[in-house]
Amino acid sequence: MVSPPATGLGPTSEKAVYQDGVSDRLFIWLFSRKMAKAVGKDTARSGYDGFVDLSTQIMQGRNAQQQQALVAVVLKSLVPSQVLWLIRTLFSPTRLVCELNARFATLLFEWLVGPCEVKTVEFTDEQGRMRQQRSGVHIKKCRYLDESRCVGMCVNMCKLPTQRFFTEDFGIPFTMVPNFEDFSCEMIFGQPPPPLETEQAYSQPCLIDHCSLATRDPQPCPKVRD
Repeated sequence: MVSPPATGLGPTSEKAVYQDGVSDRLFIWLFSRKMAKAVGKDTARSGYDGFVDLSTQIMQGRNAQQQQALVAVVLKSLVPSQVLWLIRTLFSPTRLVCELNARFATLLFEWLVGPCEVKTVEFTDEQGRMRQQRSGVHIKKCRYLDESRCVGMCVNMCKLPTQRFFTEDFGIPFTMVPNFEDFSCEMIFGQPPPPLETEQAYSQPCLIDHCSLATRDPQPCPKVRD
């Protein structure tokens, strides 16, 4: 997989071009099959285009909560419930566990989000303590957001269900902070996700040049709040 260019980030940029390797294509195929089964439909498109097309199908005719619930089904189908229970039971979200998860994320999620790197982050943990550790992941230009150009898809199909999956099913607090200006994103293992209503994503307007629901009057994306 090649990195997107250092310049040309955000809604006005051209989409990055990726050369998916064998493992990338395998992950794309696996996730796409799970999504097709959950939605009860298939896609005529192949590769990552098909993955995004299935995401669009999940959004059609469903409100935000229904979209998130369906993605949760997909995520849980990827990991046996017994494994999730063991992880929740045996591994508390220590500094080491959070840092290892950040490292694994850069190795396992690049096919989905594009090039990313581990970084040091500061945050307040569940006990109210300030922590500094290398459990953050900086996504340079999110492939999923770059391809979809959709605020609602980012929030309902990625951010919220992934936060809930790690925090509730794995037992590891996890927060994602997408940047709709340059399409970068921050992942923070160990930080409990704040209420969506307090985040910038909740008030983010649609991307004007790429969404039929967008208006010149910058109202929040309706797909996030429905």
